[in-house]
Amino acid sequence: MAIWDFVKDTGKSIFGKAEASPAEAGAEPSKPAQKDATQAKVEALKKELRTLGLDAGDVHLTLKGDTVKVESRGANRETMEKLILAVGNIEGISKVEADMPEDAKPQFHTVAKGETLSAIAKEYLGDASKYHAIFEANRPMLSDPDKIYPGQKLRIPQAT
Repeated sequence: MAIWDFVKDTGKSIFGKAEASPAEAGAEPSKPAQKDATQAKVEALKKELRTLGLDAGDVHLTLKGDTVKVESRGANRETMEKLILAVGNIEGISKVEADMPEDAKPQFHTVAKGETLSAIAKEYLGDASKYHAIFEANRPMLSDPDKIYPGQKLRIPQAT
């Protein structure tokens, strides 16, 4: 099982902004309340995966704190990498745990302030004009090559 780190306070907001929790108000939250909140977050994550077309019904998510464990029997390497990124690039998630085939070492890049897909393509693929390959490798999470943000992780495709 491999673990990937993400920027917890960066990414798409799907959990909503809850009012002060009992813990923030000085009270200890009840176990059922914690379980319900965790289940609601898992359901929000699954809904996001369905929206992106990444859950064919065989994806199982487990959330513990800000760490998500992703399991899928039917996902190939590319789909598994996209699942990791789709879940990890959610605000509030700091780690994603998943099994990858032994020979599969995905290459991810964390976007820095001011970076463009062209600059990233030049760094990894040797040619700025190959930015479209990175864009396509990150579909459906990316809808526009110009809409990347600092802290976002991107899949880097194998150089061709």
